[in-house]
Amino acid sequence: MADSSLLTSAAGRTSLADSSIFDSKVTETSTTYVEEEMPQIETRMILVQEAGKQEELKKAIKEIKVPFVKMESVEEFEGLDSPEFENVFIVTDFRNPVFNHLYKADCRIIGPPVVLSCAQKGEPLPFSCRPLYCTSMINLVLCFTGFRKKEELVRLVTLVHHMGGVIRKDFNSKVTHLVANYTQGEKFRVAVSLGTPIMKPEWIYKAWERRNEQDFCAAADNFKNEFKVPPFQDCVLSFLGFSDEEKTNMEEMTEMQGGSYLPVGDERCTHLIVEENIVKELPFEPSEKLYVVKQEWFWGSIQMDARAGETMYLYEKANTPELKKSVSLLSLNTPNSNRKRRRLKDTLAQLSRETDMSPFPPRKRPSAEHSLSIGSLLDISNTPESSINYGETPKSCTKSSKNSTPVPLKQSARWQVAKELYQTESNYVNILATIIQLFQIPLEEEGQRGGPILVPEEIKTIFGSIPDIFDVHTKIKDDLEDLIINWDESKSIGDIFLKYSKDLIKTYPPFVNFFEMRKETIIKCEKQKPRFHAFLKINQAKPECGRQSLVELLIRPVQRLPSVALLLNDLKKHTADENPDKSTLEKAIGSLKEVMTHINEDKRKTEAQKQIFDVFYEVDGCPANLLSSHRSLVQRVETVSLGEHPCDRGEQVTLFLFNDCLEIARKRHKVIGTFRSPHSHTRPPPPLKHIHLMPLSQIKKVLDIRETEDCHNAFALLVRPPTEQANVLLSFQMTSEELPKESWLKMLCRHVANTICKADAENLIYTADPESFEVNTKDMDSTLSRASRAIKKTSKKVTRAFSFSKTPKSALRRALMTSHGSAEGRSPPSNNKHVVNRLTSTSSLAGIPSPSLVSLPSFFERRSHTLSRSTTHLI
Repeated sequence: MADSSLLTSAAGRTSLADSSIFDSKVTETSTTYVEEEMPQIETRMILVQEAGKQEELKKAIKEIKVPFVKMESVEEFEGLDSPEFENVFIVTDFRNPVFNHLYKADCRIIGPPVVLSCAQKGEPLPFSCRPLYCTSMINLVLCFTGFRKKEELVRLVTLVHHMGGVIRKDFNSKVTHLVANYTQGEKFRVAVSLGTPIMKPEWIYKAWERRNEQDFCAAADNFKNEFKVPPFQDCVLSFLGFSDEEKTNMEEMTEMQGGSYLPVGDERCTHLIVEENIVKELPFEPSEKLYVVKQEWFWGSIQMDARAGETMYLYEKANTPELKKSVSLLSLNTPNSNRKRRRLKDTLAQLSRETDMSPFPPRKRPSAEHSLSIGSLLDISNTPESSINYGETPKSCTKSSKNSTPVPLKQSARWQVAKELYQTESNYVNILATIIQLFQIPLEEEGQRGGPILVPEEIKTIFGSIPDIFDVHTKIKDDLEDLIINWDESKSIGDIFLKYSKDLIKTYPPFVNFFEMRKETIIKCEKQKPRFHAFLKINQAKPECGRQSLVELLIRPVQRLPSVALLLNDLKKHTADENPDKSTLEKAIGSLKEVMTHINEDKRKTEAQKQIFDVFYEVDGCPANLLSSHRSLVQRVETVSLGEHPCDRGEQVTLFLFNDCLEIARKRHKVIGTFRSPHSHTRPPPPLKHIHLMPLSQIKKVLDIRETEDCHNAFALLVRPPTEQANVLLSFQMTSEELPKESWLKMLCRHVANTICKADAENLIYTADPESFEVNTKDMDSTLSRASRAIKKTSKKVTRAFSFSKTPKSALRRALMTSHGSAEGRSPPSNNKHVVNRLTSTSSLAGIPSPSLVSLPSFFERRSHTLSRSTTHLI
């Protein structure tokens, strides 16, 4: 902020005048001198006091190739004056006495940022008739309103000039920013109507504080948005006729938008927001200073990010004298009243026929949020038309009907169903048109007040293929309209849907598959973006929308095809067997079922692929070959490792069962003491660490470990990796409570059998005692066990961190085993015989010899050696 010395010097130069007039005079003067022959004058820079000590500034002047000298005091000023040079004074501080002396002498003064910027961009020095410190407001045209203190206005105008800005006294279309100290007045209203940004005075002060920043621009969105005048600044609101939930929401929005709120009736309130559909009469007589407005004013102000004009949204009671007068003017008590009554009766009858089967319910407030789940498209009982609500019909956004529907003298049941099919199709097209014209097109428009409400990616995610669906059903509606107008019992309705079946297959899957994503995007944007929330509130209150939310409207395409299938079935029942449309309707129904089956199948594939991507991003180091169009996720199981493989005992392991492979991942350890930048990750690291992606063909047997006191929910996999000659035993304890162990093992065996092309999946499961395989879950959750595992992990981290040897862990183990074997005369461990004896009693397992278990005893004779070797047995 500039001090008093700066303000005093600037005040003497008519800073409050429109600078455009002064600029035009300078231009005219310079043009007059151009016509005369003038001697060449060289530009010279004079570094005043501190400016002469800045090496960076001297280097920039050399790049511009302009001579320069230094000046330390005012006394040196007269000696530097020469007709051969045009002196440009570089001053670092626009507040010192030297600056005031140069300013009164009408010298050309610039700040160091101007020189540095010109040197960086390779541009010549800009000419300015006023002192120019920086160019952070260059090309900006400002206008001021609401300032009562002249001193404050002079201070702001001076700072704007020092930053290269231009001031306009009157507001016009060339003004880029309005600086407002009060949210009233003609200038404020015009700026709101033109969408001109309205700024606080702090914007200028903060921009001046950053005057020495090289690439700073005061008009940058990320900077100026902090200082925009909020819609409800200087407003104290109260709310009448809203539910507690709505009132709380609106009060929170009021504070977010710079306002405050008080109870209804408080004299300090400036605005009373009324729910016009509920409130019929005000509980008190409002004062002249109180604005009584409809809720549309509230949401409209938030949407356009500025305080809307109150006169357009004033609340009027239903029994006002003006309304009574307008009703009396329309009175039917005239000499021709009978004729007018007949005309009115005919009009109402016509309207009742045209608005029959309206897609929207009566205008009433929704009592609760509807549950919107897609369900199965093949379930044709899940249809909106099965419980049609009658009410107002929205204005059609398509072409009007060619003629009113003729009514046969004797209406057949087939005609009644055909008429219902046409009416529901017409209503559905109107809903799609409402979605496009009321929501999509306004969001896509350029030049929105306050900037775009949503980014293009969000708009595309929400609406998707709605325009394509609208085009197809508009054609279907037109064909049905032609058929109804020229009705004949023999005309085929089934041909119409057979004609567009391919178009339905193209347009519906992209919308239905990502409906949940569309719904989530709407909910997320509504919470995070107040302007979008206000946009939805305004449109939801319009009669075209039927007071339904955007999510409720977007679910209609999900429900439409099952509804059509129901109506075609009903039409087939009322079609005679000799009618040629009987067989065509059967084909059309079959075609629709194929479309819905295709949609369901495509949706299932999409969800399956999304699940694979979720696993891929959840597991750190997951192989890229997991991503395959022929792969689908079957089940996820949380377990704990009970052996040394696939990881240490006690590790939390997650098994992802796919239709052809098994992804094994452990819980990621917390990384302590790493030297990483806090901004190195845009999102948190994955919670799981990849261990192994194992094809199901490597699983030879699935062992169901019997339940004992020391062993609960345990199972094991007998695996034969292709690089090993011996089997490897992987043992786990299930921690998932929602999935029984028996169901999990059967599921696993079924997919293993499918992979190896075996029909007898049951033969892959064997029941075994935990003692036979030394599997137990005892003390897995004890404090001592957890502490020992934590110490073991820490010791491994420390060993890896301070190890200067590249010797692999497997090599060290092999060396230890070799030395142990030589010391013992290469004799097997003492408990091997005991293991073999125990295995002999359980070697039959199920009483059926299996080729895959022929080498099982020999494997366990070598088990102490095999399991002590490196983990390359598995990988």
